[in-house]
Amino acid sequence: MLIRAGYDIGFTCEQRVPTLAHLSVHPSRHKDLRTPQRLFTTPDVPIYDYVDGFGNICTRFTIPEGGITISCGFVIEDAFEPDAFAPDALQSSIEDLPDDVLIYLLGSRYCETDHLVEIAWGLFGNAPAGWPLVQAIVDYVHEHIRFDYLEARATKSAWDVFQERNGVCRDFAHLAITLCRCMNVPARYCTGYLGDMDLPAPVGDMDFSAWFEVWLGGRWYVFDARHNRPRRGRILMAQGRDAADATLTMGFGTATLSRFEVYTDEDQLKLASS
Repeated sequence: MLIRAGYDIGFTCEQRVPTLAHLSVHPSRHKDLRTPQRLFTTPDVPIYDYVDGFGNICTRFTIPEGGITISCGFVIEDAFEPDAFAPDALQSSIEDLPDDVLIYLLGSRYCETDHLVEIAWGLFGNAPAGWPLVQAIVDYVHEHIRFDYLEARATKSAWDVFQERNGVCRDFAHLAITLCRCMNVPARYCTGYLGDMDLPAPVGDMDFSAWFEVWLGGRWYVFDARHNRPRRGRILMAQGRDAADATLTMGFGTATLSRFEVYTDEDQLKLASS
C-alpha cells in the first residue's frame, strides 16, 4: 500500500527559540519512501540534520521572533500487515542480551523502575516468561488506564500514570515499558504515524502516536498498550528509552503551539495513476 503522510505545525513566540525536532521518518524506513521527504519552514530558516545515539534523525533550527510553520509531506510504501504475533517468543537471560539492548532494562526519565519494581513482581511474578508476560502487562495497562487527552502533560511519568490511572498513548507506553523493564524484559519507546485506515471508522482528529517494542527471541516486537490489538500502517519516526529521547519538538525557550495538523491516508492519487 502507498500511504500519504505528513504534518503542518505552527508555533508563535516573542523571541528567537533554538529548537530540536524529531519530525522525520526513521532511517529504517527510508528505503520505503516513494517521494522525497523534505521539511519546509515559513518563514524560511536554516535547518540541518544529524543522527543521534538512538539512530533517530534530529533536525536543528531556530524559530524566529513571531513564530514559524513547519510542514512535511511524503508518500511511503507499506506492507500494511498487522504487527507481528509470536506467542512462543522467548525471554532472553540478562547475560545473553546484546550490549546495545541492555540500556533498555534501565530506569529513565519517564520510566521509574525503582518506584514500580515491587508492584510489577507482585502483579506479574507468576506469569510465564516471554511473550505471555509482556501480553499480561499490556492487558493490565490497557484495562486499568483510561485514555483522556485532557489529562496529558509533559511531566507525566509512568509512576504518575499508575497512580492517576489516565493518560494518552505515550503514557500507556511509558507504564508498559516500565513494568516490562521491572520484569527484566528490555523495552523501548517508539513514536510515529498511525492512521485509522485499518479501523472500521475514523477515531477522531489525527495525531502522532506512541507505542513500544520489546526484545524477545533475539529481535524487537511491537506492542501497543493503548489499542491492545495488532495494528497496520505504523510509520516509525523516532525511538529511545522514553519520550525524552524521542520528543517531537524541544524548544530551548518559550514557544506556543498555534497549529497542529497531521495526516496519514491511502494515496488515492498514486493508486489512480498506477
